[in-house]
Amino acid sequence: MTAGRPRGWGRGAILSLAVVALVVVWSPSGARSLAAAQAVGLPTDQLDGLEWTFVRIRYSSWEENLRIFRATYWSDPWSIDGPAAEQNLSRRLGSVTSIDVNDPVTLTLEDERLWQYPWIYFVEPGNLRFKPAEVEIVREFLLRGGTATFDDFHGPTEWDILQREMKRVFPDRDIVRLPPDHPVFSCFYQLTGYPQIPGLGSFFNGVTWEKGGYEAGLHAILDDDGRAMALFNFNTDMGDGWEWSNAEDYPGYIKYTAQAYRMMINEVVYALTH
Repeated sequence: MTAGRPRGWGRGAILSLAVVALVVVWSPSGARSLAAAQAVGLPTDQLDGLEWTFVRIRYSSWEENLRIFRATYWSDPWSIDGPAAEQNLSRRLGSVTSIDVNDPVTLTLEDERLWQYPWIYFVEPGNLRFKPAEVEIVREFLLRGGTATFDDFHGPTEWDILQREMKRVFPDRDIVRLPPDHPVFSCFYQLTGYPQIPGLGSFFNGVTWEKGGYEAGLHAILDDDGRAMALFNFNTDMGDGWEWSNAEDYPGYIKYTAQAYRMMINEVVYALTH
């Protein structure tokens, strides 16, 4: 669970830690103290001993997609919202939980340091193209107990692109939608639904959606034990919610940044405890 863990870290070690964490979190007195801590924004001793690093993945894209994206946004898709998004999320997670939060890092999938971390992040994955070697790496990373979060992709075209790439990783596993009673919605904050966070451009246009992605939802690929090992933030832009949370010029956007923080903190806590 910690930076510096050798390549041999794996699912067994993560699940052992998860058992300890869950026993504490879901004890009757623990549940009360957890809820109280959330209400006042204090660190929680139920999460003591856990460590987390925001690991942004620098991935490859199809050349034509990359050319169009660079011409539109003056950036590569893997780098969107950074570094402010991960810096802000890391600070917020460290302030409301007792998780030991490290400085964010950016890695490629083929970097040997990948195996030191149990959680990785892909932004704008509608532009994602796995190299052949990366397909095997992602499959092994997830089946060992790691978690990958895919954020900020919208509409049927980007869904189809990402679904096709994930079928290369897991031909026999489907992406499923997580229901409101899934533990990811209650493992820290008690959430009643999944938020649609508009990108700042959509917000300026008075809507919460883009690219025909009208309905937001949290989807996942499950392992053999039912753990959500890949999480897909579909038709929502969590990264913009963190990136612009300090922008005082957009007071109307504050409600979305609060929702983005709460949902992603739950996703991280779930990843570290399951």
